Amino acid sequence: MSGNHQKYADFIWSVADLLRGDYRQSEYGKVILPFTVLRRLDCVLEPTKAAVLAKAGELAGGALPDGAKDRLLRGVADASFYNVSPLDFGKLLGDSDNVAKNLRAYIGGFSPGAVEVLEKYRFDDQITRLEEAGLLYLVTAKFADIDLHPDVVDNHQMGYVFEELIRKFSEISNETAGEHFTPREVIRLMVNLLMAPDDEDVMTPGIVRTIYDPACGTGGILSAAEEHITRYNKKATVKVAGQELNPESWAICRSDMMLKGQDPSQIVLGNSFVLRGHEDRKFDYLLANPPFGVEWKKVQRQVQDEADNLGWAGRFGAGTPRINDGSFLFLQHMISHMKPVEQGGSRIAIVFNGSPLFTGAAESGESNIRRWILENDWLEAIVALPDQLFYNTGISTYFWILSNRKAAVLKDKVILLDARGCWTKMRKSLGDKRKLIPDDQITDLTAIYKDALAIADDAEHEHHAKVKIFPRHAFGYQRITVERPLRQRFEATEQTAEAVAEAKAVAKFEQRDALLAALASLVGTACATKLEFAGKLDAALAENGLSKLPKPVEAAIWNEVAVSDPEGQLQTDRKNNPLPDADLRDNENVPLTSMNSTPAEREAEIEEYLKREVLPHVPDAWVDHSKTKIGFEIPFTRHFYVYTPPRPLEEIDAELKALEAEIQKLLGEVTR
Repeated sequence: MSGNHQKYADFIWSVADLLRGDYRQSEYGKVILPFTVLRRLDCVLEPTKAAVLAKAGELAGGALPDGAKDRLLRGVADASFYNVSPLDFGKLLGDSDNVAKNLRAYIGGFSPGAVEVLEKYRFDDQITRLEEAGLLYLVTAKFADIDLHPDVVDNHQMGYVFEELIRKFSEISNETAGEHFTPREVIRLMVNLLMAPDDEDVMTPGIVRTIYDPACGTGGILSAAEEHITRYNKKATVKVAGQELNPESWAICRSDMMLKGQDPSQIVLGNSFVLRGHEDRKFDYLLANPPFGVEWKKVQRQVQDEADNLGWAGRFGAGTPRINDGSFLFLQHMISHMKPVEQGGSRIAIVFNGSPLFTGAAESGESNIRRWILENDWLEAIVALPDQLFYNTGISTYFWILSNRKAAVLKDKVILLDARGCWTKMRKSLGDKRKLIPDDQITDLTAIYKDALAIADDAEHEHHAKVKIFPRHAFGYQRITVERPLRQRFEATEQTAEAVAEAKAVAKFEQRDALLAALASLVGTACATKLEFAGKLDAALAENGLSKLPKPVEAAIWNEVAVSDPEGQLQTDRKNNPLPDADLRDNENVPLTSMNSTPAEREAEIEEYLKREVLPHVPDAWVDHSKTKIGFEIPFTRHFYVYTPPRPLEEIDAELKALEAEIQKLLGEVTR
């Protein structure tokens, strides 16, 4: 922001001097932001005010529908909003005894969209509060002194001013800042990396680019993306759209769009999973910083209905994540808004915590979503960010960058970029934010991203350790079930008899006492084979007046008398195939070697793995191929792990002795 922009922002924020005492610091924005919007709209409409009032008078009581009147008045105002009240900021001050009443009447004269924004600010509550504190006239007068006419502060400059006010408000309210404000340097880096491959295309005269954020908060990401394009090409047309769940954040974002000359109706209020405000639209760029680890139980029915009923025709055909983290729902929603490749394709950037990288076992919802993304070759890169970067969490975060128009050299490849060490410590913490990424690091990381393939291939490059390139199948694996044969011996003990007596099936057996007497007579019996023990069991049952037992009762007996024994009898099914021992069952992950291999080829790879890695240690093992599952995960930290050897014992011992000596010295001083 230039000094001129900063001057305006600082002057506007100086209104806080009036609020101090009656308002807490974290509440300043509730007054300053809507008043700034109101004053800007007042200044923008001033040149056409008389014409709008005249036209409104002509249309009063006419037969035209409200929609037609609205369009006519917007045309006269030459803006996306208008005001039919004869009042303005100057006239509000002319009647110092009725500022509240007149201010409400003035606000009520705005076009519906502008009125809705001010309502979501809950501005009427602030008018009442300011009036009761004796501050309303003073604050209104302060804003009346601020010249925000477009010929003094153009839309672009006004956008900077408003964003600076939002930043101040968010940082002061850092306990909730992360809910609606992403740190500016994080946004700059995300936009840079997303648009880095397109910098040359952006220079094309007269280009039109569309940008979408389904969790737009106060609109910082949309503004930064727009600025990135217009910085390269002043004549480019950038159209932004977004959706936000929080009414106040939505009001701030929509205000920002109004002040910049964007179409504020493109910022929709509502949950993106339920209310699709831009359902039929496709966008060039899609960016988001959705809330981390937020459950989606409130919209579970609607989301699951879409997944079940629409399948691949909807947004969630690949699956749904676990209920306590809706991160992947946002990404699937964004993918549904990508342009087809034949229309130019799209690029996506989204901020995630570490969970979407690996959460979920093979063929779980998360794993299937990762598989779907990789099978379509949409994942271009994952960038690891420093921790303690956001206002309301200190956890590690990642950029996921996707595109359905990846560069040819990146086909079937995924970039992993480790930016965890790219930060400087803040002089003053803001909530959980203790680190920031400085401008020079953003420039370096952008350059590294552009040249990632060459850097990964050059072991001598200074940034080689930060970049790794993997084929997309490297993140896939087959979860195999390794079985070993069940071997058992058979014996009856007192513990066996007691366990059988407690079984549910036996408890309901009418001849329970006779059965238990038969088992008691077998205590101490041990047999090497099932057939031998079955003969003795039948004889004992017959002596106690029993013949054929119900199957549940019989199963309860065998469940207790059979004991696993490596030297015992091999147990087989009716086809003489060995039965598996559940206690010896094991699972292993076999890496995928291709995204396009057939089931037969994958089965052959598993058998080769079995011969190489398992049979030398357990020769009787086999794989139950019916239980094999395909999974995908991205173990980012494992790929960048650097082994650090422990310190020499001598060094640790010397340090301990030095500490002991220091403690003895301190104790000696205490006892003097």
